Amino acid sequence: MKRTEFIKTTMTFATAAALTPLASCNMDKKKMGAEVEPPMLRKNWAGNYIYRAKNLHEPKTVKEVQTLINKLKAQKALGSCHCFNNIADSPLNQISTKNLKGVIGIDEEKMTITVGAGTKYGDFAPELHQKGFALHNLASLPHISVAGACATATHGSGVKNGNLASSVAAVELVSGNGEIININRDTDQDMLNAVVVNLGALGIITKVTLDIEKTFDVRQDVFQNLTLESLKTNFDAILSGGYSVSLFTDWQNELVSQVWVKRKVNDQIQDLGSDYYGAKAAERNLHPITELSAENCTEQMGVPGPWYERLPHFKMGFTPSSGKELQSEFFVPRERALDAILALEKKKEQIHPQLMITEIRTIAADNLWMSPCYLQDCVAIHFTWKQNPEEVAELILMIESELEPFLYRPHWGKLFSTDPTLLASRYDKFHEFVALAEGLDPNGKFKNDYLDLNIYI
Repeated sequence: MKRTEFIKTTMTFATAAALTPLASCNMDKKKMGAEVEPPMLRKNWAGNYIYRAKNLHEPKTVKEVQTLINKLKAQKALGSCHCFNNIADSPLNQISTKNLKGVIGIDEEKMTITVGAGTKYGDFAPELHQKGFALHNLASLPHISVAGACATATHGSGVKNGNLASSVAAVELVSGNGEIININRDTDQDMLNAVVVNLGALGIITKVTLDIEKTFDVRQDVFQNLTLESLKTNFDAILSGGYSVSLFTDWQNELVSQVWVKRKVNDQIQDLGSDYYGAKAAERNLHPITELSAENCTEQMGVPGPWYERLPHFKMGFTPSSGKELQSEFFVPRERALDAILALEKKKEQIHPQLMITEIRTIAADNLWMSPCYLQDCVAIHFTWKQNPEEVAELILMIESELEPFLYRPHWGKLFSTDPTLLASRYDKFHEFVALAEGLDPNGKFKNDYLDLNIYI
């Protein structure tokens, strides 16, 4: 079967099984097996995927995690369910990290914080701020778990800001034989670089230690209707104009519909005025999708606030984004990003009908083996799609084809159809990572359809 046909058959929203990274799964009862009733079906956050794992385990201690790993065969860690594919699924067992949460300790001398793997960023950020500290960056959603976000190289924005995984100073990992392995940069930096973005292949992360810094305030200013011509002329300056900058576009009218500029508040900061490279200052708080209410969005209009209330786009206490959606994201080297964007601009009439919004962000290079930003500064082009799986599947194929000359790498936790051999060629440490996974999981307990397709090739 051709890959195009395979993707289309596994993207049927009503009946698809979790067979590929692009598989949307809302399986019927027969496909789930007679022993599973509809009330037991576990969906991801967006509702586009139903997990196939027959059993869900919720350990409360690391010791319980060890016991489960030793007892069970096929298994997979499950975080906050914010991935859009089957990366966190298993044919038999999922081990939730939701009870492995909370702040374990703050080391003011080493400037680190240690948290349980299932802790959500939004849950401990206020406490960290109250003690006078901050993280270097946050993703657009504060609702995601620390271990899950790092395992998939999830990111925020900023030309000098690495992804969330780049702040990891140490991890506690339970391997496939139930052994606790503590890895930190002081004793083995290369090993830490290998395990942080782990795709769930190496074991179950139970604790994570993150770098912290002195707390800071941020102001967020939003501008509307940046022309494509201005973006072409001022690309680097626009994306470098704040601590974190996001561009939102629906690919219509040769406009970037919104520019979100987040800047640290200090004595030198100046008001950006009513014009940002030709874009006009918004007159009210906006949702990235202009037609939607901004009630669940973080405060804008230049009003200063703590880092954790400005760096994300969405508030912790509200439903993030729009909910019912599909997402894909592609990283390209920063020096080639403008050309990549212009290539997609030519396909705008195909993209727009199925699109909710595109976000464009920058991420600094890192040394993490399986990070899309390994040794290269990147621009990430993110697509939030309507929940129309067949149409979106075709568009993802088209977008990957257009981005192929720019050596793109897909986001591990979102929808993609990249040929596994091509994917492997994009990562210098790919084969070393596979060897590490086979060593830490010799019996293949953490293997699943996702890893079998994309990693164990």
